[in-house]
Amino acid sequence: MRQYIIRRLFISIFILLGVSAIIYGLLRTAPADYVSTITSGIPDATPEMKAKLTELYGLDKGIVEGYVDWLSSALKGDLGQSFIYNKPAQDVIKDKMWVSFWMALPSFILQLLIAIPLGIISATKQYSITDYTVTTIALIGISLPSFFFAAVLQRAFSMGLGWFPLQGMVTAREDYVGFAHIMDMAWHFVLPITVLTVLSIGGLMRYSRTNMLEVLNADYIRTARAKGLSEHKVIYKHAFRNTLIPIVTMVGGMIPGLFSGAMITEGIFSIEGLGYIGLKALRSGDIPFMMAFTMFLAILTLLGTLLSDILYAVVDPRVRLK
Repeated sequence: MRQYIIRRLFISIFILLGVSAIIYGLLRTAPADYVSTITSGIPDATPEMKAKLTELYGLDKGIVEGYVDWLSSALKGDLGQSFIYNKPAQDVIKDKMWVSFWMALPSFILQLLIAIPLGIISATKQYSITDYTVTTIALIGISLPSFFFAAVLQRAFSMGLGWFPLQGMVTAREDYVGFAHIMDMAWHFVLPITVLTVLSIGGLMRYSRTNMLEVLNADYIRTARAKGLSEHKVIYKHAFRNTLIPIVTMVGGMIPGLFSGAMITEGIFSIEGLGYIGLKALRSGDIPFMMAFTMFLAILTLLGTLLSDILYAVVDPRVRLK
């Protein structure tokens, strides 16, 4: 397994180089750049002023030259200075990724606790009212647009009933500290976490149901039943363990999403996580931050894929990574 991991990490280096080159080229060829964005509201902005700003932000260089400069700095640990936040891009990511993490972690746990048991129950009661109900819930979750569901929750529970805050991370004009501050943030996160959970459980629920149905039709399950084992033992001792094999690999691929943020949900609820500030940087043409952000996502994706492969080998002794 050690050789497999080393080989995958070596290949990942070339993948990251390719991704960084493509992303940098796309950002530099975007219709609007950062200088155009900040000078659009200045009527007296002269071409000379724009030229000086372009030179100041390093946008006067060609795409190839600019990418080589960025890459040489990145290899030294310097991902550039964010245009918007006027601080190193990696520092902005370090500050904001934990906001996304603490919003995504409860949602991730709830997904596992809700989707997998419902998928198993749906499979064991195939074509029953329970199965149809679970399937309908899953399809609704998959089909609902996040912005629409978020708006419905805001209208019902924030503007209508007034149970939860409409937007933001903390209550305005309140200086909570310690445990009170944590509870205030948790109260603001209830609706965003609900959106992320409801819209995500459908896919995992359907995946769990499909895998369980395949396992229940296997020969060793029929053999276990023929030996007189109880249905509960057949399902939860023999079938369930083998159903978890593909689910574990899928969950391993979901772990990087804990840090990457949710652009739409964070934007609607004005929560300044990585998704929210990433969208803001993209609109503004903040190339250093977008490069750091996309490379962060690429690294998380590669690590998630590697983790999925390793987990597959761990839970299934028949698989050997070479």
